[in-house]
Amino acid sequence: MIRVKLPAHLRTLAGVDGELVLEVREPITIDRIIDVIEDQFPQLTGTIRDRGTRRRRAFVRFYACEEDWSNSPTDQPLPDEIADGRTPLLIVGAMAGG
Repeated sequence: MIRVKLPAHLRTLAGVDGELVLEVREPITIDRIIDVIEDQFPQLTGTIRDRGTRRRRAFVRFYACEEDWSNSPTDQPLPDEIADGRTPLLIVGAMAGG
């Protein structure tokens, strides 16, 4: 099972508390995780990535094992710690402005 932590506004939109626990088929990639999130929580479709291009939204960041994966290919397999559920994938709302 894969663990995913979402920002508060996406948890509210999805109607969930705490982290998501998802069954994702291998290889475990960001694309496959988001596919499962959008299947299980259709109200989140288009909030993490653009519906048409499937590219990450500008103010959304991905962190795996304390590393920024936001600009990594989303079809690249994630570390074993994510794949086996020891560590959650963090989907974070970035901050901008000054």
